[in-house]
Amino acid sequence: QADLVESGGGLVQAGGSLRLSCAASGLAFSNYPIAWFRQPPGKQREFVAYISGSSSNIYYAGSVEGRFTISRDNAVYLQMNNLEPEDTAVYYCAAVGRIGVVVKLAHEYDYWGQGTQVTVSS
Repeated sequence: QADLVESGGGLVQAGGSLRLSCAASGLAFSNYPIAWFRQPPGKQREFVAYISGSSSNIYYAGSVEGRFTISRDNAVYLQMNNLEPEDTAVYYCAAVGRIGVVVKLAHEYDYWGQGTQVTVSS
């Protein structure tokens, strides 16, 4: 059974930074594309960023491009800079075990973590 575990969330003031981590067990992590999604309070889950297994393909949501950076080595990271109150959400990492998926669609992903809360105060 595969498990994904997020860490690094917390409370930060607007303009601050956080670095989220996603670690995995029970799967060949380096082979799996990984995405970050987030679910703001009262809203649907939304795509944030994606990185392929080789790191050759990276995509961002328009709302975070230029502020967030996804990377990976033995874990997957989301460096979040210049945070805004609108970034407040539970952040999830997700893994998909096949190619050719529509990376922004949550239902394409096979494995999910439990989420980590990010709160940005104004």
